[in-house]
Amino acid sequence: MNEPWHLYAMAAMYMVAGILHFVKPAAYMRIMPKYLPNHRELVYASGVTEIGLGIGLCIPQLKNMAIIGIILMLVVFLMVHFYMLRGEKEGAGIPKWILLLRIPLQFGLMYWAYWYY
Repeated sequence: MNEPWHLYAMAAMYMVAGILHFVKPAAYMRIMPKYLPNHRELVYASGVTEIGLGIGLCIPQLKNMAIIGIILMLVVFLMVHFYMLRGEKEGAGIPKWILLLRIPLQFGLMYWAYWYY
């Protein structure tokens, strides 16, 4: 464990987020863009991906691959964030200002991951 504590905090954040895809799948399915098929399967697949990438951050031989995976995943997730801006139903009742703040947050999370590369 030669890495800084905040790398492990990031890993834990992605693992918890991934687990939530299985604990509360309906919360994720209601924000899925309508044009994507198989919402439940995509929610579970993204949960497995987040858990796997979080674990990968903790394994020195996999860390850089996990970082690239996280950045690519966050780029894909931007699609959901922009979709949620389309209307109140798509935004799941979340205030628009919060939805707008999530866009730069995604880029901040990408930078945070890249910082460890």
